[in-house]
Amino acid sequence: MNKSGNRELRISKTLSAPIELAWEVWTNPNHIANWWGPNGFANTIHKMDFQEGGEWILTMHGPDGTNYPNKSVFKEIIPLKKIVFEHFNPHFITTIQFESNGQNTLLNWSMVFDTSEMLETVVKAHKADEGLKQNIEKLENYLRQHVNQQNVIVERVFNADRPLVWRAITEKEMMKQWYFDLTEFKAVVGFKFEFMGGKEGGKQWKHLCEITEVVPENKLTYSWKYEGCPGISYVTFELFNENENTRLKLTHSGITTFPADVPDFAIHNFEQGWNHIINISMKEFFKKNNH
Repeated sequence: MNKSGNRELRISKTLSAPIELAWEVWTNPNHIANWWGPNGFANTIHKMDFQEGGEWILTMHGPDGTNYPNKSVFKEIIPLKKIVFEHFNPHFITTIQFESNGQNTLLNWSMVFDTSEMLETVVKAHKADEGLKQNIEKLENYLRQHVNQQNVIVERVFNADRPLVWRAITEKEMMKQWYFDLTEFKAVVGFKFEFMGGKEGGKQWKHLCEITEVVPENKLTYSWKYEGCPGISYVTFELFNENENTRLKLTHSGITTFPADVPDFAIHNFEQGWNHIINISMKEFFKKNNH
């Protein structure tokens, strides 16, 4: 925690989450209500119009039952980079900056008060410096406990060498034999692809994906979203030598960022889907292609 310029509180923290996931948890009221504020506080968000000029109105409920009404207005929003909002009573400007660091995110958080006297007052009266520290720690814990840890993980050893397994997860003609028939696919960071999928006889969802990490013959990660729905998740394939064979580890993280009231997004559906893809479809693919 740093005080600079006599009227600013500033703190930095590296979060164990990709920048898209950190942004989602910060900007989605269904998430921020669960971690906002110092230790022991709960929140009721009455309005969160996340756009420049939009109002954010909430009531923070203290451990002793005291209610603290809050009103802010968003002044600047740069997706995945910056959030600036003006808070009233007391008056200060908060700036949150997001910086990607692979699968982690560096968060720089500052609060600038009108005068140094106002800063000293809120620090003495409300322990604002300690509150900011606890707030960012609560964000980190929320990501770890409620988002990152509720992952779907499927592992299987295939009777195939790593080059073949890598080709199977990165070459379109091979992928369509065990995965989805994609129009195009390139194992290049930034490449975007989409496909339709869903339960047989049920709603078909347009999946929107973008490759975020490629380590040839070792690791492939891409984001996974649904058109028209909030939330973002990540699919990671990792390859390991297992004697003369290859162990594939599939991790799907961030599933709980999707709307909880949509049955198709229940975590058991992802578990069933990935188990079928890896343990049945991919298994059969290598039986036919490993020669």
